[in-house]
Amino acid sequence: MKTLRLILGDQLNSKHSWFKKSDEDVLYVMMEMRQETDYVTHHIQKVVAFFLAMREFSSWLKDEGHEVKYYYINDDDNTQSLAENLQKLIAEHTIEKFEYLLPDEYRLDEQLRDFCEELSIETEVVDTEHFLTTREDLQKFYEGKKQMVMEYFYRDMRKKYDLLMDKDEPEGGKWNFDHSNRNKWKGEHKIPAHYESKKDVSEIVSDIEKAGIKTIGKIDADHFEFPTNRKECLEQLKYFCEELLVHFGDYQDAMHTEQVNLFHSRLSFAMNSKLISPLDVVKTVISYYRKHEEDIHISQVEGFVRQIIGWREYMRGIYWKEMPEYAKKNELENHQPLPDFYWSGKTKMSCLKHAINNSLDNAYAHHIQRLMVTGNFALLADVHPDEVDQWYLGIYIDAIEWVEMPNTRGMSQFADGGIVATKPYVSSGSYINKMSNYCSDCHYNVKKKTGDDACPFNSLYWNFIDSKRAHFENNNRMAMMLSMLDKKPSEELSALKERAADIIQNPDNY
Repeated sequence: MKTLRLILGDQLNSKHSWFKKSDEDVLYVMMEMRQETDYVTHHIQKVVAFFLAMREFSSWLKDEGHEVKYYYINDDDNTQSLAENLQKLIAEHTIEKFEYLLPDEYRLDEQLRDFCEELSIETEVVDTEHFLTTREDLQKFYEGKKQMVMEYFYRDMRKKYDLLMDKDEPEGGKWNFDHSNRNKWKGEHKIPAHYESKKDVSEIVSDIEKAGIKTIGKIDADHFEFPTNRKECLEQLKYFCEELLVHFGDYQDAMHTEQVNLFHSRLSFAMNSKLISPLDVVKTVISYYRKHEEDIHISQVEGFVRQIIGWREYMRGIYWKEMPEYAKKNELENHQPLPDFYWSGKTKMSCLKHAINNSLDNAYAHHIQRLMVTGNFALLADVHPDEVDQWYLGIYIDAIEWVEMPNTRGMSQFADGGIVATKPYVSSGSYINKMSNYCSDCHYNVKKKTGDDACPFNSLYWNFIDSKRAHFENNNRMAMMLSMLDKKPSEELSALKERAADIIQNPDNY
């Protein structure tokens, strides 16, 4: 039986059972397609990373003796359509069976399911053998419970995979060292030279330009830094363990004008494209910690493990539990357009200028820059979650809808009404000042609430608490803020709301 097997651009798992042995009756197909480059406007580095990783994976498959049909973006026989390319291959090679790996985006899952229903040949879908949970596990775990709290899911994952456990108890006496993970970086611990693979991607950039693909952001085509094959991913992981893990937890929430990565691993693209597995990553990190316990505190390791086996798997579970309705949620009824400065980085607000330009320059920003700077402002400024979703999905190299949407629409924008987060992640300028040096060179005064030179986050914050209070009257975690709001003199609140209204209507003036 001649079998056609599809590999999508985020399914580059060389350890998958499909690839253990070659079979001359199996044809693998991989495709660079406008269907995938155009559904949002992506960062140039994101498109390059996927194309390069796919091309390298295709070469690896061929070296292993597998037969591969690879559609380059500008190939004459590339229809740019997943279904049409597959139909053509099925006819040309007299394919008797079509197999594909379980997609991680709802739209592709639906497209491939519909495609298979139209086929007259046998079809089969296979697990990607990457995640630590199935699509349905989270729903089963919380069945019958009133509210989903990630912490309990995370603890269960720790027990299930015996990670940082002392028999039935958490190693170090606590499940969560989050309170140790909130330090501001002031340069006291030197950050070693960043690991770089330094690849020349000018040929791929040329292909993208020739195809007419619209992109955002910048790229140094002679100096591409992200790991795009398994060897490079393992080198990046080794670098993280040896150079960064010792202070990862301390500064995982910190932000600084002179640092792009701080102590973060930059392994998210590697994992989200499945070049390396989450279990491999956490076990490697824990193994390194075991050998260096005299130098590395458990709080550095636990914070890292929590992000991967906790939040990452949790967000995927939320996505599959709530889709497709989740993509339309706008519980706070926000409808403003995304400010133009999200695409240009041109704003007088230092925190936003640094976080956005960092994103445009590097296709990367860490979770606090995303959550408490760009996401925080978008929520306070009443931006429609659809526009926020599209920006995050396009600009970040690691953004694939299953992980981007619950983090953005859920945790960041509270558009899901509390499915992901128990309260909105909003703050005034004081939190940003606490976790960064952004405010030190800002046009605005972080300590002022009103007046032309007052930090916009301050008036926006109190306006948000007031204007959205009906949504939070029964939320215990918001009770203190609502109580503080009620104590504000009416004149002060009016001045705050007046300034906030101008910022919301004219954000690009700020």
